[in-house]
Amino acid sequence: MDLVFATNNLNKLQELQSLLNNSINLKSLQDIACQEDIPETGSTLEANASQKAKFIYEKYGVNCFADDTGLEVEALNDEPGVYSARYAGEEKNAEKNMLKVLEKLSGIENRKAKFRTVISLILDGKEQRFEGQVDGVILFEKRGNEGFGYDPIFMPDGFEVSFAEMSIEEKNKISHRGRATQKLISYLKELSHE
Repeated sequence: MDLVFATNNLNKLQELQSLLNNSINLKSLQDIACQEDIPETGSTLEANASQKAKFIYEKYGVNCFADDTGLEVEALNDEPGVYSARYAGEEKNAEKNMLKVLEKLSGIENRKAKFRTVISLILDGKEQRFEGQVDGVILFEKRGNEGFGYDPIFMPDGFEVSFAEMSIEEKNKISHRGRATQKLISYLKELSHE
């Protein structure tokens, strides 16, 4: 089965391809020659994931899925949430985004946070959604060089290392995206056995 993942983020694409078996041929937006900016104007992760998947399905007529992920920090009223990628500005600078979170949490003891991923899958015009979540804390400083986004400042519950100190394989086993993707994969496998 060919399935388009509506993303230009090659890190995400690589992470997901390593989770999928060979029965699914994952394609990127480049593979379908989609150059345009896909709208993300929703006020929730669910709305954005749906909006992106529907845009690709309606415009290109291909089975696809899109995700939206947000870091939700309890002491910041669940910010940055849906604005995680552009928290510190439209240029989507991960370094500036992390610094903004660390600055806003300066002097705050409650460091609880969670990463949430929502995937919207559209197969033959029908939408299914899958969600994954991982709870953790925001560290006081960046640690590690792996991963991307907020990984260097997020430490998942039950671990002594940040996401950025884990290998892709370790992170995939427990991450929000990994959990949402596992639900997606289980669903796709059930469909292929029908």
